[in-house]
Amino acid sequence: MSNILSEDFIYLVLSIVEEIPVGFVATYGQIASLSGRPKNARFIGKILGMSDFYGKYPCHRVVNHNGRIAPHFKEQKDLLLLEGITFKDDICVDLKKHKWNIE
Repeated sequence: MSNILSEDFIYLVLSIVEEIPVGFVATYGQIASLSGRPKNARFIGKILGMSDFYGKYPCHRVVNHNGRIAPHFKEQKDLLLLEGITFKDDICVDLKKHKWNIE
């Protein structure tokens, strides 16, 4: 098996993130599944954390399986609010309204 964080895999993940429409969010698990590695959701977070090295991507549109925003990404909530995303509480996106339905 090739290195999970190969350049090809990183660009694949970022190209998927780039497809998330304004007003919607995806989960780390969704991105992992779409990239062909459904058990590697944690690697998605690592890739998004270093995405600035690869260009501009809407990484703020990726949340955990409960809709929780990243604790160390201070601008994430403001960016999502600007796109019309609503929250169930202070840290969780309303996934019923805003989860990207890719099926």
